[in-house]
Formats: sequence, structure tokens, C-alpha cells
Amino acid sequence: MRTLSLPSFTQVTVVLLAMLSMNAWSQDSNNAAEGELRSLLDAFLAGASRGDVVVHERFWDDELVYTSSAGTRTKKQSILKTIAGTEHTEKHSQVYSAENVDIRVYGEFAVVAFMLVATPQTEAEDASTNYYFNTGTFREKDGQWRAIAWQATVKAE
Repeated sequence: MRTLSLPSFTQVTVVLLAMLSMNAWSQDSNNAAEGELRSLLDAFLAGASRGDVVVHERFWDDELVYTSSAGTRTKKQSILKTIAGTEHTEKHSQVYSAENVDIRVYGEFAVVAFMLVATPQTEAEDASTNYYFNTGTFREKDGQWRAIAWQATVKAE
């Protein structure tokens, strides 16, 4: 009859240290990804406020599925065509910012959820700040994060 021997203290210690080290590396990697995604989001919102086509080109993946707050579904090329068709010299009517940003990284994928704040840049009486819940799914490919799916919903009053 064969008896099983328990692992030595040294073996257990080595395994536990390896597990802790992998967890710390994973956490550092997630923190770096979260920082990259937050910077990407901030740069995108600043560019979107100016109607910057280059910022849109960088942010959206070629395989994007975008569902607007108005209930329409579109793709990257349609968004770029719309942005390119606007006059960039005119003052844009809204400045976009993000509140309550929640970034969750899952390896080469991430979910970014936040409150989009659209602040009017006009003094018209009927101008008001609008709020939208936004959720984007990102994929890291070739060292760059890009949005592959997007959902925008008007915040209920």
C-alpha cells in the first residue's frame, strides 16, 4: 500500500509566494489598463466636444456596434461620416465630460461605465445640461484599447 506524503513547508511556501506574486502582477496590470482607459476616455470626450474626427477614428474599433440614446444602432463608418460632415470651424454646442467612471478590466477586454454630462455652450434659455448613462466594451488589440460595443441611455429625470 502506498502512502501519500504531505508537501513540505518549503514547497507550500513557494507555491503561496508564486500565487501572491501572480496576483500582484495581475493587479498592477489591471491598474495600468484602467489608467490607459481613463486617459483614452478623457481624450475622447475632449475631442468629441470639438468634433475631432481623428479622436473618433482612434477611439472606435472597426467592428463597433453603437446603440444611441435615441434607440438607433450604427457602426464606426457612419459615425465618422456624420462627424466629417459637420463644420469644424463653428463653435460646438456641447462640452462632454464623465462622472462616476467605473472601469473593469478582464484581460484583453474591459467595460467602462460612466455618466456622460453634456453641458451646453450657449446662453439660450432652453439650453440645459443633459445626462446619459454610457457603457462601452473595449478590446485591447495591438497594444491599443478600442471600443467594440457602446450603449448610451438618457438618464431618467
